[in-house]
Amino acid sequence: MKKKKTWIWVLAAIFCICATCITTCCTSSDENTVVETQQPTVQRITERGKLLVGTTGDYRPLSYREADGNYWGFGIEMAEKIAERIGVGIEFVQTSWPTLTADVLAEPQTFDLAIGGITITDTRKETMLMSDGYLANGKTIICRSPEADRYQSLADLDKPEVRVMVNPGGLNEKFANENLPHATIIVYQKNEEIPNQVAEGNADVMITEITEAPWYIQNDPRLAAPLLNTPFTHGEIGVLMRKGQDDLLQMVNNAIRQMKSDGTLRRLHEKYQLIYAY
Repeated sequence: MKKKKTWIWVLAAIFCICATCITTCCTSSDENTVVETQQPTVQRITERGKLLVGTTGDYRPLSYREADGNYWGFGIEMAEKIAERIGVGIEFVQTSWPTLTADVLAEPQTFDLAIGGITITDTRKETMLMSDGYLANGKTIICRSPEADRYQSLADLDKPEVRVMVNPGGLNEKFANENLPHATIIVYQKNEEIPNQVAEGNADVMITEITEAPWYIQNDPRLAAPLLNTPFTHGEIGVLMRKGQDDLLQMVNNAIRQMKSDGTLRRLHEKYQLIYAY
């Protein structure tokens, strides 16, 4: 009888332990769900009260910084929409094409995401996160209007007498070096000044994107973009951020999808006279 009572107590103890474990597991699971719902990166941004956005400010009409420090452009408005979705203010942080990757990966973190003319590439996705595309992109050229018929292919550009100007550290320089081995490549520090350098005759051609070229040819009759509708490459522009911010990435992608579905993205394309491909 004594043994029987002992076993009853043992079984009761085991039952209590199991019940406690189940409760703990459930609580743990619930707590994990809460953590996921709170989304640690987005939560940190919310607590800070503002979204920190890295941008080059030299890429009309996607991201441009005026002399007074104010930013404007397609990408700037995209960033503002993302900040609105999170429910916080926004602060823009200056970066550059040569330092973009280092700035995204910097410790301590200097900004939450980068935006403005950043092409989605496999190389970037190996070390960082990139959002869904929100703008079609592709390599093209700007040249002087009287010489538009002269440049109709890569072969027309790839000659020693053709001076091709690019900004340093970005995909434009990479494209020129890989595809124009015989051309005279000129690296010019300020991307936003290159179209005028071409117009003034200090270079023959600028390697640029179909997102950037229309603004310059519309605002300077000395310039032309003869291959605007037949770019050398095809891609998309997206939002760039460091790995480990999957909750922020999801929110950005949700914002992009919402903007596509409710017409906001189309209206932005029309405002900046860019090709809508969605």
